[in-house]
Amino acid sequence: MLEEIAESFDGVERCFAIQAGREVRIMVKPDKVDDLEAVTLAHDVVKRIEKELEYQGVSVIIPTRECIQTLSRRMKKQQAAKK
Repeated sequence: MLEEIAESFDGVERCFAIQAGREVRIMVKPDKVDDLEAVTLAHDVVKRIEKELEYQGVSVIIPTRECIQTLSRRMKKQQAAKK
C-alpha cells in the first residue's frame, strides 16, 4: 500500500518500501522532477500516507533523482576533434 501511494504521484518512476515499511525509497524521473520538486514530493507522500493509512512505521522517505549521461566512443571522438 505504501508503494501504491508513492507511485500515484507524477514523476515517480519506481518505489520500494524497505525495512518492514519503515523506509520508503522513491526513484523519480530526472527529466520531470528537479531536486527541489523531489523534496516537495517526499513531503507530499508523507502527508498522503498519514492521511490514508493508520501506519505508525514510516520514518524515512528518500527521494532519489539520478541522471546518468553516457557518450559513445564516436561522440567522444567528434567532441575531441572539435577542440
